[in-house]
Amino acid sequence: MALDEQQIAELKARACADIDARAADLIAASHDIHAHPETNYEERYAHDRLTRMIDEAGYGVTRGAYNIDTAFQTNVGSRGLNVSVLCEYDALPGIGHACGHNIIAAAGLGAGLALAGIADDAGGRLTLMGTPAEEGGGGKVEMARAGAFNGVDASMMIHPSDRDLARMNAIAIQQAIVKFYGQAAHAAVSPHLGRNALDAAVLGYMNVAALRQHIRPTERVHGIFTKAGEKPNIVPREAEMDWYVRSDTIETLQPLKQRVASCLEAGAKATDCRVEMTWDTHAYADIVDNIPLLDAYAANSTSLGRPLTSAYMHGQGGGSTDMGNVSYLTPTIHPMLAVAPQGVSLHSPQFADYTKSKEADKAVLDGAKIMAMTVIDLWTRAELQKNVKEAFGDGRVPEGVL
Repeated sequence: MALDEQQIAELKARACADIDARAADLIAASHDIHAHPETNYEERYAHDRLTRMIDEAGYGVTRGAYNIDTAFQTNVGSRGLNVSVLCEYDALPGIGHACGHNIIAAAGLGAGLALAGIADDAGGRLTLMGTPAEEGGGGKVEMARAGAFNGVDASMMIHPSDRDLARMNAIAIQQAIVKFYGQAAHAAVSPHLGRNALDAAVLGYMNVAALRQHIRPTERVHGIFTKAGEKPNIVPREAEMDWYVRSDTIETLQPLKQRVASCLEAGAKATDCRVEMTWDTHAYADIVDNIPLLDAYAANSTSLGRPLTSAYMHGQGGGSTDMGNVSYLTPTIHPMLAVAPQGVSLHSPQFADYTKSKEADKAVLDGAKIMAMTVIDLWTRAELQKNVKEAFGDGRVPEGVL
């Protein structure tokens, strides 16, 4: 929708005023979700809390969207580009909201409600999504497989961090559960009758350790033993391992998985054992940032006193998220907002404390405003729409994304 600069500024002012008017409720929701941490696909409290607020704001909401009990979706607007704003709200086992998804949920909700009130005036469509189970459960992947991102022209969310960053260095990951099967025997009386599954696993581990010297510096392979036998005087008949394999992109992940598999299979072959390898069905892709959209976000962030650059900054972590899969389906951004002092690590008890701090509350409101203003830019600026579409390319979806 073609609007002049004054009209666009007025829409942004209305959105920010709406978020300020809801500030107390949004912060209360963030704190409430923080106080009720729920893990993958168990986020019933957060789901009910957020959908109730959408209902109270006067907008319809689909609970249990895409056959996932703790997902939700709200659609507003009848014309123009369809932009999705995503909420996450799952927590980590043991350390609660040490990734700050309570902030993501409240900021996404604030942006979504503010945009819902101006969508028709701005000539745009909004899809506000509640996406569960980011911490390993692949909620967005499941939703994507069910068609959640079909017809979505762009997607965005914010994520808390120890600094303001336009881009998250997110790489691809897939998990494998590896089981070795041997033959039990008395380890002193008749060891020659046994086949040692633990030896198979240990040799496989050593093979992977040797492999690490010859993979890309940006790639990561790490695993643990989860089962190693019953007693020392019984030749272990079963052993089990849990592996994470990470690579720069979802495409380079595929050959690295094969190399890791060969290492583990060699351990089984050397000990005359059998191995079964089960890859998780939710591989997480790397994030492909849409730079024109990110530039618009950075400009709006700067206007709120949070200056950003969309330039790629090396050394800013190497985690993984299912938002990476979304970035292969639609133009996507995933900026980071500071809620803790620099150096405080995500997924730590210390970070969990900061996700209910005054800095976290400010990030809820700032994140909601910056996203809302960026969506307004995308709805109303034809040149930005063109650039975003061109930067996305042909939309080819590599193996492993879905």
